[in-house]
Amino acid sequence: MLNTLDELEKKAMLELPGATSEDALNELRTMYLGRKGVLTQMLRQISTVTAEERPLFGKRSNEIKESLSHAIYEALERLKSSRKDDVLLKETIDVTLPGRTVGRGHLHPVTRVSQEICRIFARMGFNVVEGPEVETDYYNFEALNIPKDHPARDMQDTFYVEENIVLRTHTSPVQIRTMEKMKPPVRILSPGRVYRPDSDVSHTPMFHQIEGLMVDRGVTFGDLKGTLTYFLKQIFGADIFLRFRPSFFPFTEPSAEVDIQCVMCGGKGCRVCGQSGWLEILGSGMVDPAVFENVGYDPEEVTGFAFGLGVERIAMLKYGISDIRLFFENDWRFLEQF
Repeated sequence: MLNTLDELEKKAMLELPGATSEDALNELRTMYLGRKGVLTQMLRQISTVTAEERPLFGKRSNEIKESLSHAIYEALERLKSSRKDDVLLKETIDVTLPGRTVGRGHLHPVTRVSQEICRIFARMGFNVVEGPEVETDYYNFEALNIPKDHPARDMQDTFYVEENIVLRTHTSPVQIRTMEKMKPPVRILSPGRVYRPDSDVSHTPMFHQIEGLMVDRGVTFGDLKGTLTYFLKQIFGADIFLRFRPSFFPFTEPSAEVDIQCVMCGGKGCRVCGQSGWLEILGSGMVDPAVFENVGYDPEEVTGFAFGLGVERIAMLKYGISDIRLFFENDWRFLEQF
């Protein structure tokens, strides 16, 4: 029996070099040392060994088991080490290669235009003031001379949160809140998000608006015209032509729409301007005395002007964009152009 053990060990050691994979080594270990392995089966025959050989048989079996286990373990470790060396060799870093550039973010085109507008008016002494996007009906409509039965409410489709709570349809409520807290002179700019249930190539349910207000003694329509002329020539270039057309807004009187010469066709007429050569750009006017009375100002003592513009519309004309929805689709191919 002892000779059989020696032959078993010799055979296992001869097969070991041929096991060149982890699976093959594990199969070899199972074949000889597993619960149903060759060595295990031989140990179960110990009862057939004479009493004198039994201790030697047990000792030799344990030696072979330990020897084979150690040999298989070392073979596995060599295999793992070799595999690790191969991986390191393949993943060698070439330090002479140029480094990978880090992608840099940039401002959204609507943000860029909004900041540019604010900087232009800041040079004229306007201060930026912000207010809540969820407003009361009073600040969004009634304080601006738009009572519940006023037909002007039809001009502004509204998202209602509750009966008297709305998502603001313009940033004009900021002007009311500011005048309630400040005495003239007032010169503010109120940028922010506004909401109306419209959605097409030129309207979105949420868009950005900037409104301006100037109140003091002796403010005239000439001051309004001069301020907006300076602004539009700064944003579209000194050569741009503009015109003021009579219009109607419930919170200004007189009111005017401001048009600029079409930036697409240079005033010759095209699809963008409807062949008219002009583009409507913003609304403006002198603050209605009823609005002053609502905030405690004396309309006999002070006058003022207000104006409002859509930031997306300015950005579309400035960059030649035909669909307002592009600003909100997060298409990297579009955004990376700015």
